[in-house]
Amino acid sequence: MSQRADYGFDAPAVPVGLAVGAAVSLAATVVIGLRWGWWAFIPLAYALFFGFSLVSFVYTTRRGKFVVWEGLLQLDGGERVVDLGCGRGAVLTLVARRGGRAIGVDLWRSVDQSGNDPSRTRANAAAEGVAVELITGDMRALPFATGSVDVVVSSLAIHNIPDHAGRARAIAEAARILRPGGRLIIADFRHVRAYGELLVGLGLSGVTIRDLGWRFWYGGPWARTGVVIANVDA
Repeated sequence: MSQRADYGFDAPAVPVGLAVGAAVSLAATVVIGLRWGWWAFIPLAYALFFGFSLVSFVYTTRRGKFVVWEGLLQLDGGERVVDLGCGRGAVLTLVARRGGRAIGVDLWRSVDQSGNDPSRTRANAAAEGVAVELITGDMRALPFATGSVDVVVSSLAIHNIPDHAGRARAIAEAARILRPGGRLIIADFRHVRAYGELLVGLGLSGVTIRDLGWRFWYGGPWARTGVVIANVDA
């Protein structure tokens, strides 16, 4: 896919921390190597770990997740799609380019994504040549009528709700607004199995959970992203 917009970095403090860790470990490797020889392999191992994690994280946030979402989104065109925690519009503009009516909901916290602001999202939509609708709101209390949405998507957002009860409420709200025959797609690197259990309990069908592979690693296989997909029976 080609990108004409800038979607920033997810969790921007993380790649900064990884870069600092790699630099400090590399400096320690040089210092220790000059004084104590082979002991330098210990900080070198840390430098390689932080360096690999940094490359993986930057690739995922700037490229990999877009490739994965290209495969996840199967739209006929014309569907009303709500993106929970849309951020700067990485998934939202993809929905719009596929012909969906794209509606993004977010609280616009920059700690979750660099430069997270509705003006940036609108600018990205304009750069991609698509129209989107943005709503400032809490995914635990969505401003949509019951059964009024065709597809609900969310990418790395629901885990930002700090408590299980709050996350359960967000999942329940997502299920509530889906019409009969609607579909839910949630990608996250935490709590995915819990989301699946909640959706089964809410009566959704075809609940499946799978790993999204190396393109969605936020630093390495220890920070894998999974997806849960569910349907509302027609």
